[in-house]
Amino acid sequence: MIFQQFYLTCLAHASYVIGDESSKRAVVVDPQRDVGQYVAFAREHGLTITDVVLTHFHADFVAGHLALRDQVGATVHLGRRAPAEFAFHALADGDVIDLGRVRLRTIETPGHTPEGISLVVSENGAAPTAVLTGDTLFVGDVGRPDLMASVGVTADMLARELFASLRKLAALPDEVKVYPAHGAGSMCGKSLGKETFSTIGREKVGNYALNISDETAFIVAVTADQPEAPAYFGHDAAFNKREHDTAEHRSTALTVPQVQDAISSGAQVLDVRETSAFARAHVTGAINVGLRGQFAMWAGAVLDLKRDIVLVTDPGDQDEALTRLRRIGFDRVRGHLDGGMAALAAYPTLVSGSRRVEPDELRRWLARADAPLVIDVRRHDEHATGNIDGSRNIPLQVLGASLADLPRDRELVVHCAGGYRSAIAASLLSARGFHVADLVGGYGAWKGASSASCALKQ
Repeated sequence: MIFQQFYLTCLAHASYVIGDESSKRAVVVDPQRDVGQYVAFAREHGLTITDVVLTHFHADFVAGHLALRDQVGATVHLGRRAPAEFAFHALADGDVIDLGRVRLRTIETPGHTPEGISLVVSENGAAPTAVLTGDTLFVGDVGRPDLMASVGVTADMLARELFASLRKLAALPDEVKVYPAHGAGSMCGKSLGKETFSTIGREKVGNYALNISDETAFIVAVTADQPEAPAYFGHDAAFNKREHDTAEHRSTALTVPQVQDAISSGAQVLDVRETSAFARAHVTGAINVGLRGQFAMWAGAVLDLKRDIVLVTDPGDQDEALTRLRRIGFDRVRGHLDGGMAALAAYPTLVSGSRRVEPDELRRWLARADAPLVIDVRRHDEHATGNIDGSRNIPLQVLGASLADLPRDRELVVHCAGGYRSAIAASLLSARGFHVADLVGGYGAWKGASSASCALKQ
């Protein structure tokens, strides 16, 4: 058996290729939208991709099931309860995808979604060695059951199904390896572990959800304290159910006048450069989401799906930015500013800078009568473990919906843990007309400066 995990850090997403060395057949499970890496891997190992499986309709990214169908002729498999608008092979409890010596047996595991399935992997008729759990069972967590209320499926309903599904998985041998579809940083759960795989035995010991035997208590536990889901989740879940464009795309170069026309017609400008470069000079009103971080997830959280996008990138990064946006269903990209910020040398009225503040400077500022309001854009649980006195906690994913509660006659300073999320927040607030500064280095730098100050006093 050939077994390969592909981990996409930008989305904390894991996908898989499982191949049979005797039959040379392979199946891809939960692929990302751009499927070239799977096709290349199969070619390198002499495999033919004959099947592709979605364990459920993912909400945080556009999957590549249709791309593999169109490019290599793979058969698409979904759980039998999947309401897809394209042809697929339905999988129910006990159904098998037989590659030859390698077999994938289906376990229906609804709970995160109604159609969720898991796949138990075995070889040569021996005991199972692995289970691909989709978003049902994670390392240290389970799939959140609260994402389908908008279509009439309540969190309590799905939590009851999740309770039963986990019991099915827990019945597998302890040594079976657990391979989920997401890892730490994903918003498909609330406390996913950093490891990208585990075992059934390890999860039975360390996963809180597998250690709650009462269904009512389980429902309370898995529905409590879930992070606010980005608005694009509903769009992507619906998108994955439909026929859609599977062609590859490249970004279109736009002149400065074309960018101006796009902005005038309602386009949003997304600047994907590093924070320091953005702060020095950027297109006025641009949103800064750095390409080197968890770009796709946060771009999806702060951008408007219904508006066109113009990209500002470092030279050569435009197609990577386009690909990452398309992975989450943001297909309305007009193109990129040809030449990047250098193209605006003759257009100074279109350019702005951003204010950044060092921890020591902020400490002095907070002692003044005109002290700023500090906005902490970390998650609530992060804020609870330590924070700047007097700060207001508004997680980044809900900041856009909270602007009416913020003062426009007072300076704002935003921070997160290390600076990535706060750079996004600062650009968002500035674009909306607020007077804002970004704390360099985030709360980590603030704590470090405080510790250094205490040491000097001693």
